[in-house]
Amino acid sequence: MPPTIAVLVPCYNEEAAIGRVVADFKAALPQAEIYVYDNNSRDRTADVAAAAGAIVRREPLQGKGNVVRRMFADIDADAYVLVDGDDTYHAPSAPALVAKLFDEQLDMVNAARKTEIEAAYRPGHRFGNVVLTTLVTAIFGHRTEDMLSGYRVFSRRFAKSFPSLSAGFEIETELTVHALELRMPLAEVVTPYKDRPVGSVSKLSTFRDGFRILWLIGKLVKEERPVQFFGIGALFLAILSLVIVKPVFVTYLQTGLVPRLPTAVLATGLMLLAFLSLVCGLILDTVTRGRREMKRLAYLAQPAPRKAPQ
Repeated sequence: MPPTIAVLVPCYNEEAAIGRVVADFKAALPQAEIYVYDNNSRDRTADVAAAAGAIVRREPLQGKGNVVRRMFADIDADAYVLVDGDDTYHAPSAPALVAKLFDEQLDMVNAARKTEIEAAYRPGHRFGNVVLTTLVTAIFGHRTEDMLSGYRVFSRRFAKSFPSLSAGFEIETELTVHALELRMPLAEVVTPYKDRPVGSVSKLSTFRDGFRILWLIGKLVKEERPVQFFGIGALFLAILSLVIVKPVFVTYLQTGLVPRLPTAVLATGLMLLAFLSLVCGLILDTVTRGRREMKRLAYLAQPAPRKAPQ
């Protein structure tokens, strides 16, 4: 029996683009089922997608992260092709991405964007992607160059072990960190990227969504790297304590007196907080290890990607 493939398209007000997206992916992957999840669109997105031949479903909770969570929960397949519904990604690349997943038994194949069209990939978005990708890969491992790509292929064991917590566009960051934290086999393939069709408007806000992604990175560092997160706080508090107490200590050595008692008490309190922060990090590291083991077991409970038949 050949492996099953599902193309997952989260959509919000993409009437102008979704018909072409469905048609292109049906042509590129004729054996796949195309699922379009309408996320409270105020236009004819659902009708256009259905007319193009997609299976249309609805997710009332607003936000791309909520849609992806629902998709992974509802749909069973051997490979999941996740792509935005704005007709900016290259559908003809999908067979190569899926084949790479099966042939090399990977869990995620990321489609890194490449374009010379400035309107398609605005400088602000490009710069933000480089900064955020560099930050995440420096912390969790350098295995991707385009962390925020909305075009990826996943294995069943990735989808069914992914504890999605994000609500919005920060979902791409969470997907990447999940793969890096469980040390999944993954790959990245450069694919063409194009501008939106006329009538399609981007829902991504450079600064608002950039700060949301940055906030999520901070939370993921706290949850997945608690020793480093709380250790940095402990180091800062300890240094601050030593700086504050230095003149008090020098005076004590010279005179045997502690004339600035409040300063000494403050320094002592800061040092205690530093040790408390470090202890919190050590305790939470044990909790994080247990959570990671549970996610790993959920991951191993699913079969590895089967090689495509010759």
